[in-house]
Amino acid sequence: MSLRTGGPVAYIDSIIINPHNLRVEGWYVTDRFSKEKLVLRYQDVREVIKRGIVVNDHDVLTPAAELVRLQDIMDLAFVLNDKPVYQGNRKIGKVTDYAVEVESFFIQKLYVGQNILKSLSGDTVIDRQQIVEVTPKKVVVKGTEVKSFAPLKRLKAEFMPVHTSPSPAPPNASLTRE
Repeated sequence: MSLRTGGPVAYIDSIIINPHNLRVEGWYVTDRFSKEKLVLRYQDVREVIKRGIVVNDHDVLTPAAELVRLQDIMDLAFVLNDKPVYQGNRKIGKVTDYAVEVESFFIQKLYVGQNILKSLSGDTVIDRQQIVEVTPKKVVVKGTEVKSFAPLKRLKAEFMPVHTSPSPAPPNASLTRE
């Protein structure tokens, strides 16, 4: 929702994740007015609210070709959901979801679903500090037992849940401008 106009400026299509540091670099969006496919960089986000993402102005939406520094990351087309997770050589499941810290846009937690028999106990939650390696084909972690972690600097209790799918985001997941 735009604070100036009261309406959305674009709709989120998918997320851009940097696999080297697990940061949300931005989102591919569809412009509400021209229907053009554009990119919203995380640096241009003013606030994350329940109804969507607040941005200053429609002008922060940029064609992908103009984002030269981000081009290598966009070319990777990295997808974290459904990526297998291993502890050593043992597969413990697949990434079903993740939590993003809204101040820095770093992924802080991975939610790992297990096979049907093991899933009766729920998802395994992997903290960022437990991630050893992220490759194009898998995520390697250490110590998936429940641990107590020291608080991270600037980590708020508020996390932004990120749900991505191959289908476009619902109409209520919108970008807004102030």
